[in-house]
Amino acid sequence: MAASPLPGNPIKGVTLVTLSVMLFAMADVLTKHLTMLYAVPLVIALRYLVNLLMLLGALGPKQGRALFATQRTGLVVLRGCCLAVASLTMGIALRYMPVGETVAIIYIAPILVMILAATFLGEKVSVAGWIGAALGFLGVLLIMRPSAGLDPIGVTFALINAVFASGYHLLTRVLSRTETTVALLVNTAMVGTVAFGTILLFTGLGPLPTGWDWAFLLGLGGLATVGHFMFTAAYREAPASLLAPVNYMHLVWAGILGWIVFDHAPDGISMFGMGLVAVAGIAVALRASMTKPQPAEIT
Repeated sequence: MAASPLPGNPIKGVTLVTLSVMLFAMADVLTKHLTMLYAVPLVIALRYLVNLLMLLGALGPKQGRALFATQRTGLVVLRGCCLAVASLTMGIALRYMPVGETVAIIYIAPILVMILAATFLGEKVSVAGWIGAALGFLGVLLIMRPSAGLDPIGVTFALINAVFASGYHLLTRVLSRTETTVALLVNTAMVGTVAFGTILLFTGLGPLPTGWDWAFLLGLGGLATVGHFMFTAAYREAPASLLAPVNYMHLVWAGILGWIVFDHAPDGISMFGMGLVAVAGIAVALRASMTKPQPAEIT
């Protein structure tokens, strides 16, 4: 009996991921621009608010209360808090550091997830997986070396981001077994909106955006929302084993856009370190896809 053809369109899936990570890189550039001018909590709060309103507008009429329905509410909220902290630390890191190097450092998160999954979920890691982890950490060390001239504050917050992003992805792995994608999307946006709205009540708004910066703030939320939808749609067209390595185009887009907008090009050693992070991350992603496929859910 002949095998039935796989559903979906792999070329379309790869294209969607490539475009989605380009949108994420554009959002990184906008975040850097805005956080250099305005309070980081204000920028992130408005991004989450736009994200939430777009989700409710697009999904609310059809999904209704199902958008908010969760089975493990405590963990869902914890996951949202992890992403909120990751968003805050990403904004601070981008305020002090170039886009390309910042994105490269936070991409150590998938390797941390592998290590945490081995420690807390009992997943087995092969020798090749540990070698990949070592290469990833070596790459980050090359990027952060003292002679690179990166701001220590930015480096610190980029590393904190990687830790909380790892917790977010680990909780996603656990919750994807019991929660719907739309519920995770909406609850994450709601937690971030409430969290940063509360922060602003105590810290104040600071200088308010003017002119084009209002459009940039709206665009920031729009880029993140559309990017996540495209990313999720890609996994309906092609398997994770094919799409996982394409995620690392984010590093390429971030480097190119950071150079075009801010006139910053990484030096040779930093580029080599970024390459090591990408290679190690791709290896870990392929290993995860081939050994234990997970439901695709990215927010």
